[in-house]
Order: sequence, then structure tokens, then C-alpha cells
Amino acid sequence: MQELDLFVIGAGSGGVRCARIAAQNGARVGIAERRHWGGTCVNLGCVPKKLMVYAAETGRMIEDAPAFGWDVQRPETFDWYSFLAAKDREIERLNGIYISMLEKAGITLYTGDARLIDAHTIEIGPSVLAPDAPVQRVRAKKIVLATGSTPIRLDIPGAELAITSDELFHLPERPQKVAIIGSGYIGVEFAGILAGMGSQVDLFYRQTLPLRGFDGEVRAHLKELIDLYGITQHPGTSPVRLEDVGGGKAVRLILDDGTAHEVDAVIMATGRRAAIDKLGLDSVGVAMEKGHVVAGIDGRTNIPSIYAIGDIRDEYNLTPTAIAEGHMLAEQLFNPQGRTWSFETLPKAVFFSSPIGVVGLSEEEAAQKHDLAIYTSTFTPMRQTLPKRAGKVLMKLVVDRQSDIVLGAHMVGPDAPEIIQMLAIAVTAKLTKKQLDQTIALHPSTAEEFVTMRTPTRMVDKQ
Repeated sequence: MQELDLFVIGAGSGGVRCARIAAQNGARVGIAERRHWGGTCVNLGCVPKKLMVYAAETGRMIEDAPAFGWDVQRPETFDWYSFLAAKDREIERLNGIYISMLEKAGITLYTGDARLIDAHTIEIGPSVLAPDAPVQRVRAKKIVLATGSTPIRLDIPGAELAITSDELFHLPERPQKVAIIGSGYIGVEFAGILAGMGSQVDLFYRQTLPLRGFDGEVRAHLKELIDLYGITQHPGTSPVRLEDVGGGKAVRLILDDGTAHEVDAVIMATGRRAAIDKLGLDSVGVAMEKGHVVAGIDGRTNIPSIYAIGDIRDEYNLTPTAIAEGHMLAEQLFNPQGRTWSFETLPKAVFFSSPIGVVGLSEEEAAQKHDLAIYTSTFTPMRQTLPKRAGKVLMKLVVDRQSDIVLGAHMVGPDAPEIIQMLAIAVTAKLTKKQLDQTIALHPSTAEEFVTMRTPTRMVDKQ
């Protein structure tokens, strides 16, 4: 039986980073993956989704091209098959890169389902990716759980008729009429993607505004933009059941208000849960809470030799945070350097047709502890002026009145994620509004508005 210093279960973004950094610091490392090298982000998440965003965006650029003097013929339909083939080729290339990186680092790779036998022993058996793999056992001084999360469906009659984001990436054809349940990251993003590709999209959600948890002003602005992109919203609604129509030809969605909607596909973007089903956590006694692994800030579980990083902990549930957790844990175990990241000022993006970027506190969060000065600006971006495309940019700064520190920055509009990534440095460094004002604007750009908003839109007293 092979003896290792570290064994990582799950070769997603966090697990791969943890394994590589540990190996670079002299540890003998093994890693197991049951389905996708590179994890959800590369195979069923961030990367293919962003490629879909680009595909939908290209259609709008073709629509706008005549306004800029280009004589183009807009295609009548979007070629779903050609796009999927190109997407799959890129994902396959990235899979190979991940495997190559691990092998070059001297890490032993195992393909199959891994489960805990005891606090130091792992058994790897056949999986979807390797149905004929032999059963192997490995011992390790330290074990890291990094299996991520998986989509969930609502517990309603007919739920099996719906698909999740996992299946959407491999549909044989694009649904012409689609109902999306849920208005979080996944629901909002795929509503924009499918509408941009030519589908008729209905978006159903329980709240009065989409994107629960984000700044209220951002949510209200997004709701207006969703309408502009031709997506029909159904706020304040909940599905009660799904029904098969015509032997699988269509799906009927029944809502709590009694209305029915017949569509080609129903997508449940209704959350994710930790992927723990086959890990054998109960037999080892790893502490769980509401379906996810309980771990401290250092990643340690209640079992001293077992650690957990990424979505399996259900804390941040983003690729960059899983990478940071994996990196910090590997150094903590094999070469302590005191390295850390600022999780409090975690930048976030929602890749809707008009993308959203945020960092720091929302107005509602900040008002719980601070007296605020709120700066906002809304305007039509220059790129939309000639084609007269509707939809304004929203830019917002949340500033502490007493210290003048910028507590949060929010943007809805073209290039928002790129702009907010840079502004996140300022928020993390606790720069003041005065320091932003001292920065000379880069003109003409959308980003310059963040350093030219001189007068507060309103003052908000601490709640």
C-alpha cells in the first residue's frame, strides 16, 4: 500500500492547487478524481459558461455592426451543434493541461471514486470516468476533501423532468422555449445566454427582485435590464409540479398561482449541495452540518488528519476562494509562510448579458455598522450610442462617512467584472474616496466614472 504525505480527493480548482503547492514543497502527494479533471469550473461551470456568454454576446455585436458601418448579414439561427463541438474541444484541451500540470509536479494520479476507510486510509474504486478501474488503497498522513458541489432539484412532483446546469452543457439541441427556475448566479446567467442565442426565456423566482444577497439597487437595476433583453420575468412565484407533455416532447410547469407554462425544457437553477455521497464520512466520523463538512478557518475538520476546502464546506462557493484555500492549506502543512487572502473583500461577478461586478459591502450590509455616503451614476455607455441599444450602466460606491474609506463598489454594465477586479485592490487596501478622487481619469472609458463621482447621491444613517 502506497504511503503518502498528502492525499487529495477531488481534482477541481481547489484540490489541484493544494496538491501542486504541497508537491512543490517536497510532499509526496496523490490525488483522485472520479469524473472531470479540473472540476466543475472547467467542465460544467465557469469556463463553458463564459464561452456561452461570448457566443450570445457575438450575436448582439452582429446586430449592432451596421450602426458602425459594417455591411453584415445576420445569421437566421444560432448553430448550437458547432458551438458545442468547439466548446468540447476547448474543455478537452484544458483537461489535458490539468493532468499534465499534476504529472509534472510529481503527483500520483488516481482515476475513480475515492472513499475514506479510516482517518489515514483511502480506497479508490471504479467510477463513471473509470468503470473498469481496479480497487486500490492508499495511506496518507493528511487527507484533503475537495469534491466540490453538485446541482439540486426542487422536491416537487415531476422534478426528474427538469434539467440542471450540468445537463444544459450537453443538450443535443437548444430549447426554443425554456423556463428557468431560480434567479441566483446560474439562473440569471443562463437566462441571458439562452435569450442571446435566440430562445424564448421565462424566468421564475420567489423574491420580488432577482439575485438575492446582492445590493438592493443593483438588483432593481438588473430587473429592468432583464426585461430589456427580452426575458419574461415571473417574480413572487413558486413551482408546484412538472408534467410530461407528449411523451417527452415538452414539459408543463405548474405554478402556485395555478398558471401553467408549456416549454421545451425546464432548468432548475435552485442551488447546489456538497458532493459527499460516496466519501464515507460517516464511517470516519467527520462532522457535518446541513449537508456540508464543518471545518475551521485553517481547513481542519474534527478529525485531526482530515481537512476540507472549497464548495464542500458551503462557505464561499467560488473558484478563486477554493484556490486560495487550497494554496494556504498546502503551505500551512508543508511550508508555513503566513500567506493569506482577504476573503472579506471577495470580488464577485455575474455574467449576465449586461454583466455585474461587486466587491465589498452592499449598501444594506454597510448601513448596519456605518453612516454612509452613497455615490451612484447611471448612463448609456458609448458603445451603445450609435446602435441605440437600450440599457444603462449603474456604478455605485459605498463610503463610510466618518473615515471616508470605500466599503464597497458595485457595477452593472459592459466590462464590469474586469473593472471591479482592479477596484477590488482599492477596497482591499482600504483606500478612501479622497484617494480615488485624486486619481486622474482614463478618458474615454466607462471605468473613469469611479474616480469622477464627486457629489454624494444620498446620505444613509447607520441602522
